[in-house]
Amino acid sequence: MSNKKIVFLTGTRADFGKIKSLIQALENHQKYTPYVFVTGMHLMEKYGYTLIEVERSGFKHIETFKNHTHETTMDLTLAKTINGFSTYVKKINPDLIVVHGDRVEALAGAIVGSLNNILVAHIEGGEVSGTIDELIRHSVSKMSHLHYVANDLAKKRLLQMGESNKNIFVIGSPDVDIMFSKNLPTLDKVKSYYEIPFNNYGVLMYHPVTTESENMEMYANNLVDALLEDDKNYVVIYPNNDLGSTSILKSYKRIEKHNRFRIFPSIRFEYFLTLLKQSDFIIGNSSAGIREAPYYGIPTINIGTRQENRSMHPHIIHSDYETKNICHAINQTKTSKVKKENPLFGYGNSAELFIESLSKLSFKDGGIQKQFIDI
Repeated sequence: MSNKKIVFLTGTRADFGKIKSLIQALENHQKYTPYVFVTGMHLMEKYGYTLIEVERSGFKHIETFKNHTHETTMDLTLAKTINGFSTYVKKINPDLIVVHGDRVEALAGAIVGSLNNILVAHIEGGEVSGTIDELIRHSVSKMSHLHYVANDLAKKRLLQMGESNKNIFVIGSPDVDIMFSKNLPTLDKVKSYYEIPFNNYGVLMYHPVTTESENMEMYANNLVDALLEDDKNYVVIYPNNDLGSTSILKSYKRIEKHNRFRIFPSIRFEYFLTLLKQSDFIIGNSSAGIREAPYYGIPTINIGTRQENRSMHPHIIHSDYETKNICHAINQTKTSKVKKENPLFGYGNSAELFIESLSKLSFKDGGIQKQFIDI
């Protein structure tokens, strides 16, 4: 078997955290050569220019492409990404394209691959997440040939969507590999690096809900009102750059000079995991509250609809967008005890299972021509 070229596409700090362990596993593998196409938020100064984090990983083959248009033009961002990624793919001529999740960059990667007769693998398909994200995720799944899912429930949904059982692999969520790595930095190192003075703190990650964009300013102000009524310390991380992010950042202006808050455009993934692991709770609507926090036994306050219908840990505290109800949820964390239960998202061996599946894959006739499988 000749050396196979595998291109990973990443557009955000979040999806990079999901695929990083897979790239690392292939980086020095004799049968595979990974390539990393970096675009999206990674190249935006406003959101921390997280290309630096990708480069720090030491991967040999990194390509960058600026795809940003404007937060209100996801369709044009999709078109621009397709254009740039198509040019890159024709230069590299990969054997496999790997995309993750429910961003327009993932959709662009799946479209380019499938329309150029290149195998596409989708990480964490078959999940429900509400808003426009869910439409994109399912669209990516239908444009992909191989599926690496987090659990059996996600696999069941893909089977419902007519995907072939033999092309669905349950590997867990790849970020769990890193979560329990022995190489995470110490809390003292993280606090020193980011100049965080707090001993006790909550983590705030609040993203736009694109289908509710007209209300995001009110929602964000209600959240900030609740935090100002509280007396806790907070490590605040910028939202992603979806429609509505400007409203959230505008609200954060009210707390940026307050000594109970430290606000960051981005935090390196391993450093973020250490902060989360040692926090009092996480608040907002990030998947980190649904995925990572319960693994660490950290309480989650999930606000609003962004994570609606996701696989939920029973101890997650839910709140609507009203200030008084957010305040009540924060108070609940004082007595909240999160019991670590059987993991919904794997056991930290995703990279191992990913490579195992590749070793059995016939790249020549690996299913470029898809068929809908009736139940």
